Amino acid sequence: MKTSTISNLKIKLFADGADLAGIKEMYQHSFIKGFTTNPTLMRKAGIQDYKAFAHQVLQAIPDRPISFEVFADEFDEMNRQALEIASWGKNVSVKIPVTNTRKEFAGPLIERLSNAGVSLNVTALTTLEQVRSVTAHLAPNVPAIISVFAGRIADTGRDPVPLMAEAVKIMRDKPKAELIWASPRELLNIFQAESVGCHIITATNDILKKLSLVDKDLDQYSLETVQMFYKDAQAAGYKIALAA
Repeated sequence: MKTSTISNLKIKLFADGADLAGIKEMYQHSFIKGFTTNPTLMRKAGIQDYKAFAHQVLQAIPDRPISFEVFADEFDEMNRQALEIASWGKNVSVKIPVTNTRKEFAGPLIERLSNAGVSLNVTALTTLEQVRSVTAHLAPNVPAIISVFAGRIADTGRDPVPLMAEAVKIMRDKPKAELIWASPRELLNIFQAESVGCHIITATNDILKKLSLVDKDLDQYSLETVQMFYKDAQAAGYKIALAA
């Protein structure tokens, strides 16, 4: 990976995943500044014991921020889980969904936990109204993260760049809060996120591994593509018989 180009980035790169081997691999790179995960990624990775997995990760990643998410749907139980998760390490942020499954806003819970000094990562936001509401409920002197799912916004045919730029402005009222460009779909999103002033972008390992392509010579990339097609056709043994 081109560390010279990466080192010029102001935005912080967080690795998103629940594969312990992949997490350890990304930890070897100093340009990875933190880690995130969620219950869906953990389920896909076959994780069965949530707490045991979290402690394995924290043993491997003792000195960079990492977010673990609550998985209850009732706010009282979210609060209990959040306090437990926060106790696992000083580098832990607790992910709280912006609403529960009944679309009830988590604002009072966010305010209670933030005022108690819990470092939060409020997740699954997709609108500026949500950004305003969450920002208003954060304690001004407690670190926090707001994760706006720009990739999912893009999936609906909307350009997330103007929304993310406005979110940065809204969050200036809480200088301890950082904005994550979440669920990126391609490497370009890293540079888009930086251009609008996002503090963090969290990406899966498959996207982060494409950093080696940054500034690659396009003529060379074209040639490699042609070579790939040729080699694969030869390996497959494809032939086109001449018409009789």
